[in-house]
Amino acid sequence: MVEAALKGVVRETLRHVAEHGLSGNHPLNLTFKTRDPGVELPGYLAEQYPDQMTIILQHQFWGLEAGDDAFEVTLGFNDIQERLTVPYAALTAFVDPSVKFGL
Repeated sequence: MVEAALKGVVRETLRHVAEHGLSGNHPLNLTFKTRDPGVELPGYLAEQYPDQMTIILQHQFWGLEAGDDAFEVTLGFNDIQERLTVPYAALTAFVDPSVKFGL
């Protein structure tokens, strides 16, 4: 129950960011298991990060959508924009360093 509640905090935070954006120099760090069911990322990223990956939402991210079970976001990797889908169940860490908060 606690894990579900904590992932609910992440979901609501991402929904807020999708609607209002991030304020100032305010990053969000999200770490997830790349092989979990429902994770969608390009093959070259899956090969580069076979177990887990950390993404940072700060300056250059686009199209953040926070659904009930997963979030989607477009990020730049070596000047190539790629769309990622990450179920909340695949998350292993969420850190908001600007307010010293982490899950």
